[in-house]
This record gives sequence, C-alpha cells and structure tokens, in this order.
Amino acid sequence: MSLANRLIEERRGRLAAERLLELKQAELFAANRKLDKHARALSDEITVTRAENQRVKSDLSAAQEQVERTERRLWQSIETIRDGFAFFNVDQEMIMANRAYLQVFDGLEIIKPGVNYVTILQMLTDEGIVDTGDLGPGAWRQMMTLRLQQDAPPPVTIQLWNGEYIKMIDQRGPDGDIVSLGLNITANVAHEAELREARQIAEDANRAKSAFLANMSHEIRTPMNGVLGMAEVLRDTPLSDEQTLFVDTIKGSAEALLVIINDVLDYSKIEAGKLDLAAAPFDLEQAIHEVLLLMQPAATAKGLSLSLDYDLFLAAEFIGDPGRLRQVITNLVGNAVKFTAQGHVLVRVTGVPDAATARTTLHISVEDSGIGIPKDKIDHIFGEFNQVENERNRQFDGSGLGLAICARLVELMQGEVWVTSTPGEGSCFGFKVTLRNGGAYDAPSLPLGFADVLVLDAEPSSAAIWARHFSQAGVRATVCDGGQAAQAHLQQGADLVLLDHDHLPGAAAKIDAQGVPICVLAANPSDVAPLEGPHIILQKPLSRQALFSKLSALDHGGGAPRRMRVLAAEDNKTNQLVFRKMVQDMAIDLQFADNGREAVAGFRRFAPDLIFMDISMPLMDGKEATQAIRALETQDRGRCPIVALTAHAMEGDRDQIMMAGLDEYLTKPLRKAEIRQQIERHCPPQAMPLVKAQAAE
Repeated sequence: MSLANRLIEERRGRLAAERLLELKQAELFAANRKLDKHARALSDEITVTRAENQRVKSDLSAAQEQVERTERRLWQSIETIRDGFAFFNVDQEMIMANRAYLQVFDGLEIIKPGVNYVTILQMLTDEGIVDTGDLGPGAWRQMMTLRLQQDAPPPVTIQLWNGEYIKMIDQRGPDGDIVSLGLNITANVAHEAELREARQIAEDANRAKSAFLANMSHEIRTPMNGVLGMAEVLRDTPLSDEQTLFVDTIKGSAEALLVIINDVLDYSKIEAGKLDLAAAPFDLEQAIHEVLLLMQPAATAKGLSLSLDYDLFLAAEFIGDPGRLRQVITNLVGNAVKFTAQGHVLVRVTGVPDAATARTTLHISVEDSGIGIPKDKIDHIFGEFNQVENERNRQFDGSGLGLAICARLVELMQGEVWVTSTPGEGSCFGFKVTLRNGGAYDAPSLPLGFADVLVLDAEPSSAAIWARHFSQAGVRATVCDGGQAAQAHLQQGADLVLLDHDHLPGAAAKIDAQGVPICVLAANPSDVAPLEGPHIILQKPLSRQALFSKLSALDHGGGAPRRMRVLAAEDNKTNQLVFRKMVQDMAIDLQFADNGREAVAGFRRFAPDLIFMDISMPLMDGKEATQAIRALETQDRGRCPIVALTAHAMEGDRDQIMMAGLDEYLTKPLRKAEIRQQIERHCPPQAMPLVKAQAAE
C-alpha cells in the first residue's frame, strides 16, 4: 500500500476515534447529569426522613410523657380510694397494691410487690389479722385459695381482728391476671344489724298489736253478742213507735261498731302482710246466697229487691278462699243496700271456663239503683278511709275501709276490681278472679210432675231470673205481675205457682189456685198467713238448687214428721237467752249444754240433728268436745253437723277450729239470719217443715 493510502487510512481511524470519544463524552455527561439529579432527590428524601424521624421521636416522647402522667394520675386516684386495691399476675404474685390494701397488714415488710397470694393468706392467719370464725387457719386458707382458682371467684366477706368487715371482690382478666378489691363494709354490716334489730322490735310490736287486737276482738264480741242479739229479739216484740226507734238505734249502732271492728282488724292484717288466702272447695252460688240472706233484712226494711242472677251454664263448685270471697261480696252488697233508697240490688255472676288449665275466670258484679257516684270520685272511693262527700250521702256512716279492703283482697287473689256509675241512676261494682274448678257441673233438676210454672212477681229483674231457671230445667215458665193475669193463666192449667210475697203482699190469699201447689217466697216467712191446699213457704233469697229440692216436699205428704233436734253448747247465760229468742218461732226441739262435757253427754242422750258449739267453755272446750263427739259417731248414724260459735275472729283462728272436726264457723255477735240459715240448711228431710210448722202453731 502506498504511503498516501496509509495516511488516508490513519486519518480515517483518527477521525473515527475522535467521533467515538465525543460520543462517550456525551454519554458520560448525560450520566453525570442523571446521577446529580438522583443525588439531589436522595438528599431531599433524606432531609424529609430526618424531619419525619424527628417528629415521630418528638411524638413518642410526648406520648410517653402522657402515659407516665396518666399512670401517675391513675395511681394517685387509686391511692385516694379508701378501699383496698391490688393487682396480681397469672402466677398470683402481687404487681401493685394501694396503701388501703397494705394498711391491713400493719407494716409487715414481706407484704409488697412480688409477694405471692399464698404468703398473704399465711400472714393473715399467722399474725391474727383475720378472724377465721368456725374454720381453722388451714381450712380458711384452703377455702380462700380454692376460691381464687375459679374462673369467676365468688365474693367473700372476712372479719378483721378489730371488728371491721372487708368484702373481697376478685375478677380474673383474659390473660389470667387478677384484680382484687377489698371493700370496707363495716358501716353496712352495722346498719344491717340495726335494721335487723329494728325489724325484730317492729315484729315484736306487731305481734303484741295482733295479740292485743285478738284479745280486744274476743272481749268486745262477747258483750256485743248480747247487745245485738237482744236488740234483734226485742225488735220482734210488740213495741211502741218510740220504743222501736230506740231499739233500731241500739241495733244500728251495734252493727256499725261491729263493722268498724271487723274493718280495722282486717285492714291491720292486710297491712302487716299476715292475711293469707286459704284454698278449699266451696259452692260459689251457695256462698253468695248466704251473703244475700244476711243482707235481706236490711233490704226488706228499705223495700228493696235483692236477687242473684247466676249464670245457668256456670258450675258452682270451685276451689278458693270462700271466706274472703264472701267478705268482698258482703262489702259490695252492703254498700249497694246502704246507698240505694228504692229499686233493686242485683248480684250477677258469669264465668269463662278454660278446659286446658281447669280454671274459670269469674266476673261478679253488684248492680244497684242507688244514688250513683260522680266520675271524678270513682277512683277516690277505693282509697283508705275515703268516702264520697256530698250532701246526698252524709247520712251514711262507715269506717271508709270497706272498699279499700275489697280492692286489697281481690289483689291478693290475683284479680282486679272495677266500677261504673251514673249519678242518680245507680252503680255497678264488680271484680274478676280466676279460680280452679271444683267438682263436675250437675245442673239442678225439678221433681217429676212440674211442666208448667206460673211466676208471680212484680219485680221484673227477679221474675226474669226465676223464669230462666225454670226454662233451663226444661219447664215452661209464664211471668205475671198481677192477680188477674195469674188467675187467667191458672184457668188454662199450671203445675206450680211461684209467688214472691214481698213484691205482691197478700196475693196468695186472693188467688184461687184450684189445688195447684203454691210456693211462697218471703224475706220474713212469719209475715205470710197460712194457706189452704198444698203449699210451702220458703225464706228468700233462695238458690235454684235449694228451691228445686224443696219443691219435692210437695209430693210427699204422708208419714208423721218430727221436729228437728238442735243442741246448743254455750256457757254464757245471756248468750243462751239470745239464742233461744232468735229461734223461738222455729219448729225445733232445742236443748242447751253449759260446757263441753254436757255437750258430749247431750249428743249421746239427745241425738241432735245439728249442734251449735261454743269454743271457749269451762271443763272441756268446744274443740275437745267436738273431737269426743266425732269419736262417738258410728257409720250407721252418720256425721252430725257441728257449727262453731266463737268470739275468736283473728287470722288463723278459723283453721285451728275447723281442724278439730267442725263443719261451719260463725263469729260473735251472732246474727239471727245466720243461725236460722244453718238450721234450715241442715234440717233433715224427715223433719217437720220449719216455717210450715210455725204457721200451724
């Protein structure tokens, strides 16, 4: 190759090298620029990170300071607590405790953070700090150790050597740590002791009050029997108008005093929580009729119609407290009679049986045509010692407790009481209770031969009730309110005439029954003149069962009936006189016994059909005499009904008396209606009719 070509080649290589160098320099410059830019970005990021770290460090420092401040405040708060506080880890080692907790140990150096719970228990017993009571030290420590091992340790109260009481409440956390609180309940224990002492004093005072009331009730009722009984007897004798006024004043005042005594006794028992409800089978319809029988004289004296509308399809047998039910109904009926000047008082009973529960929800209401109650006074009347004050009822006296007692008694029976009223038209008081069903329902039936009955009654409500009773028994019933309509119906044919003497006085003598039997209902049978032909005279109010059973007497006219034999055991001569006068117009053979021994001897000798037994008598009391009579009874002779006559009327007296074998329970002062009712109820079928024999005399 020529020199020129070689130079050209060298020159070309030099130029290529220069171009490559320039390219590399450009790449290196670009890389330097990129590296410089990255270095600046990294420097900025480091600066920001340093600032963030500084901020985080500052925040951590502030948070740590806040935590320390919070811990310090919390601990200061715990230290101010007067009760003990301690914290144990899962190994039962103390982590911390406040001064109140450590103060119990009186400066023992071993009791400090890190000490085990078992050691604490050991110090408590060894140093005599805790009173272990009936447990020995070892048994007490074991009990406390086992308690703390439970997931939820139950609270326990310990007594310290100085008489203070500490209630330990321990709670285990989710990690097994234990928070322990020691509450000083010394003041509470002392307060509870004071309350127990005060309660004991109150109970002693209440027992003393109850005993005082029982004694006073007994002592008051005994002379009241003489006052009220003789007033009733004297009222039935020939008296002048002025003497009648005096007797009525005595009788009314005595009855008012007796009502007040009963109300105060009952309300004091309710307030003391000492009134318990009994559960016994009873006949509700009969119980209500007993109440109406007692209220009949007061209703008759005012010319009021007193009747019962008992649901024809409702059973009569229930299980409950018949005495308290009678008390509620007596108060309601008594109020109705008191505040009704004319018209009627009607007791209405309906019920809804539940076959699934064997219970019946009863609705019992007492309707009257009295003065009524303003709407703004209705809620007021159920309060204690409250009466509606206005010019229309200031003439009526009372304790103001009757309706309050009714409401409380119904509440005890898990029922409710209600009232509706229209001033000037009348009121309707009622209550609802649910009772267990008693025996199977047995609808009353008439004797054979009665298919068409004439009901002669001028009071529409009572006439309608009797008509429904006969219709339920499958008998045609025709209601008449006068003699002419009755006479026209008799000519068409009838099997029985049911006549209400009180609403149509003298109607029986004016009707030509043409041999049709007549059943006369009268509040006072002695006011009914003797009738010719077949008839019976019955005292009302009368239940449908009692009426239907009495009608069977019209089919039995043969035989020679004897008088009913009644034995009355009574040691008080005044009470004997009162009793004799109360039954002097009844066809009975009456004998008295002065003590329990004579009563037992009289039972052997006299063979009574009914015994009235006083409870408090010398030599042998009424309960002992009853037990002796029950032991003498034979299966052939059967059980003789024994009715208790007693002035013991406090809660529990009835149960104790009835357990001795008695059948009925009457409290003094005795009522003529109650005595006559018991005699009529237990009169044997073979005995002479009581009222009919009286008329013949």
